[in-house]
Amino acid sequence: MKILLVEDDADIASFVSKGLREAGYGVDVAMDGDMGMERVLSGLYDVVILDLMLPGRDGLSILTEMRKAEIESPV
Repeated sequence: MKILLVEDDADIASFVSKGLREAGYGVDVAMDGDMGMERVLSGLYDVVILDLMLPGRDGLSILTEMRKAEIESPV
């Protein structure tokens, strides 16, 4: 399972991604909304963990764009 974690706090991103990797998941991390939007539009993720308050695009606008692009990955 491939997971995208969009989180701007480096400590939280590191902690969460480490735990997910130890559990056997593939994890990509995006540190801001613009990078998260770019990665999520690739459609390569089974699950997206999305922070709401991000630099650049906020999490709700990313979710809106995902659904407009018919990307149905759970968030």
